[in-house]
Amino acid sequence: MTVGQRVDILAFGAHPDDVEIGAGGILAKHQTQGFSVAICDLTAAELSSNGTVELRRQEAEKAAAVLGLTERVNLGFPDRGLKGTDEQIRRMIEVIRRLRPRIVLAPYSEDRHPDHVACSRMVKEAVFDAGIRNRKVDGDWPAHRVEQVFHYFINDVGPADVIVDITDVYERKMEAILAYASQFDRSRGEVDTPLNHPSYLAMIRGRDQLWGHQIRALYGEGLAKTRPLAMDRLL
Repeated sequence: MTVGQRVDILAFGAHPDDVEIGAGGILAKHQTQGFSVAICDLTAAELSSNGTVELRRQEAEKAAAVLGLTERVNLGFPDRGLKGTDEQIRRMIEVIRRLRPRIVLAPYSEDRHPDHVACSRMVKEAVFDAGIRNRKVDGDWPAHRVEQVFHYFINDVGPADVIVDITDVYERKMEAILAYASQFDRSRGEVDTPLNHPSYLAMIRGRDQLWGHQIRALYGEGLAKTRPLAMDRLL
């Protein structure tokens, strides 16, 4: 039986830059504290209005170095083609079983971009099936049960069940986001999009400040949970 390298946190995103926007601070903070973190991008974002697939790949590698990722995987599914087919779910299961994460992060189930919503649904299926011993995939990877799934926010603000203080690593988060110059740097003369509009980065910073304020910190990232947290006691 093959056993892969274990990571503590595995974050799924529909496109390279999704995770950085919603949970880049959480990954950076845990990496700083000695935990291993990884990202699995489902698509190469080939339908993006700006940049190219190769440039986006280079930007993703730069962001990965900033965050200190143990691994970054791109499954190469079609952009706007996240249908949750058996083949797509199977390949996501393989990543989960190979990396054996304790925690999985996925986009929140409500978002203006349909791919983010589809990614959220597909992660739920893949996490569930990864724990089924008789669910067959390529490779001799044993079944693996994830301890907890949390959902991060990309384009919107939603009800946060958990807020993580990311004050100490906030500039690393922003550096990882800005690694995607093709998407966020409007001075490059690219096509205008919601991402390179001046209000977008301001929204991210303002949202993170709002969450931080709720926990008496400068910056925070909010997460929604899928099931109750197990606790022995409150104190």
